[in-house]
Amino acid sequence: MISRLREIASLFFKLGVIGFGGPAVHIANLEHETVERRKWLSRQEFLDLVGATNLIPGPNSTEMAMHIGMLRGGILGLILAGFCFVTPAIAITTLFAWLYVEYGPGQYPQATTLLFGIKPAVLAIILVAGWRLGRKAIKHWRLAVIALGVAAASFHPEITEIVALAVGGLLGVIWLSLASGSSGGKAAAATLFAWFGLRPQLARAAELPLLLAATSASAPVSIPLWQLGLFFLKVGAVLYGSGYVLIAYLEGGLVHDMELLTQSELLDAIAVGQFTPGPILSTAAFVGYVVMGGDGDVLQGVLGAATAGTAIFLPSFVFVSILHPIVPRLRKRPLTAAFLDSVNAASIGLLAAVGLKLLAATLIDAEDGVTVEWRGVIIALVSLAVLLRWKVSSVWIVLGGAAAGWLLASV
Repeated sequence: MISRLREIASLFFKLGVIGFGGPAVHIANLEHETVERRKWLSRQEFLDLVGATNLIPGPNSTEMAMHIGMLRGGILGLILAGFCFVTPAIAITTLFAWLYVEYGPGQYPQATTLLFGIKPAVLAIILVAGWRLGRKAIKHWRLAVIALGVAAASFHPEITEIVALAVGGLLGVIWLSLASGSSGGKAAAATLFAWFGLRPQLARAAELPLLLAATSASAPVSIPLWQLGLFFLKVGAVLYGSGYVLIAYLEGGLVHDMELLTQSELLDAIAVGQFTPGPILSTAAFVGYVVMGGDGDVLQGVLGAATAGTAIFLPSFVFVSILHPIVPRLRKRPLTAAFLDSVNAASIGLLAAVGLKLLAATLIDAEDGVTVEWRGVIIALVSLAVLLRWKVSSVWIVLGGAAAGWLLASV
């Protein structure tokens, strides 16, 4: 067993260090290393695990690593695989956060020109990710209606992302079950009615971390460390679909509700998550550092990064350990399959809504009247064209955007 655990730690640490390019690349690397090279599991078993990760919240590629670790080394294998896979990303992202705070655009004009080009490039990455994920998730017109409804609802100031996702999932189960003639729609309808009956109590419980954080937002330290951890723990526990959906939660909770980040800082955080290895959820570590150490307190920033990074990944360890034995069978059940399809569609709706908000924040200058930032539009359009035409790593898109921003800064 010791030799197996050593092998698990070595493999997943290596994959965490070289894991550039997003979840699709991570899963491809996992398949190559564990199916083709090491024969730890068959291709069919690997595909079953890919489907299983879609049924539970959290980052799919990270949970794939945990599933394979548990298959190979039990619960210790799960913990070791997950820890070794995400730790490099959190550490590297924290380093970038320190550089961002210490030598940020406010002190160095050169950094401003680079970030000027990176932001529209990141916007293009988000839009293309939403398009590609949407093509896979929106299987028919009913799911398209659910996605559009959730996207529209998310613009309402009193509807949180979690509420929109939950209602979209339950309404989808009812609609899809009734359309297919399944009896599960009645049970789902009863669940939805019960949810609405308990909505005030559930809403207060779910939003308690946000309300507490908002109350303390005006303090010298923007948010207590434990409340930052609670926020990211909640996000990690409800984050369905792609890691890109994280952007919706950060924009809604930290930018809009608590005002701990600006739209610009959010885009900078996403950019760092793009050109560092590992899952995009490591963006949480960057945000944690900026929120807690934005005044130059390095120790507080590191604690914030460690807390946010640990909290957002912790639910995945719990979900995988509990559901690993049974989750591969859930996709075969009509009711759970309908819920999964509906939640995935709702996640795409959230991502589309945030994409529109970031589009306005990035490409429209409202300081001197409403004007379009044409240089940003050019960078975004070129990035979109490259991403749609070729299979290019997002790392190169971000670096290309930075170069374009530097070249166009004086125009």
